[in-house]
Amino acid sequence: MKSCISLVLFAALLSSVTAFGQSTDHDGCTNATLTGDYAFRVSGAILPSVPPGTPQIQIPRDGVAMTRFDGLTVGPSGVGGLSQVDFVMSSGTPLVGLSDPVSGFHTGETGWYKVFRDCTGMAEIHFPTPKGGTSGAVIDLMFVLSNHGNTIHTIVSQLIPPNTKTPVPVSIHSDGEKMGGD
Repeated sequence: MKSCISLVLFAALLSSVTAFGQSTDHDGCTNATLTGDYAFRVSGAILPSVPPGTPQIQIPRDGVAMTRFDGLTVGPSGVGGLSQVDFVMSSGTPLVGLSDPVSGFHTGETGWYKVFRDCTGMAEIHFPTPKGGTSGAVIDLMFVLSNHGNTIHTIVSQLIPPNTKTPVPVSIHSDGEKMGGD
């Protein structure tokens, strides 16, 4: 019985040390850890607001993106810059947007990002204003870097559609891998 209690106390101590270890972990990541071109696979859904009692509608999103992170730290906020192209499908139909006439990928997407010492971070992507519109979409991301910055896992924390300032509920995530040659 005494050895069983000792084992339980040891396991409890180990788990509390592990949890404390992450809170003080300083992996040394910076904006320079996330630099170069990353290929992403994006998937999830937009969850538009519906009246109470109405079944939730999900508008699926599936796509790919190529994002270039500049690796710089600029200004007092310490952000780096990013640019992106993407190709996204919604319910089996390509999304419309400013596109390259040869590849069909959406272009003109820019934004910023910030990497924290523990290899977590945040980013914001600004999309071009659609023809006849008043503003482009804005996507806010939270992310985690792994594999020495060669892999990035993101979740959309906020999506503001074009021509509005009101966010919509979403459940969209992506995973990216650094491209070779940088």
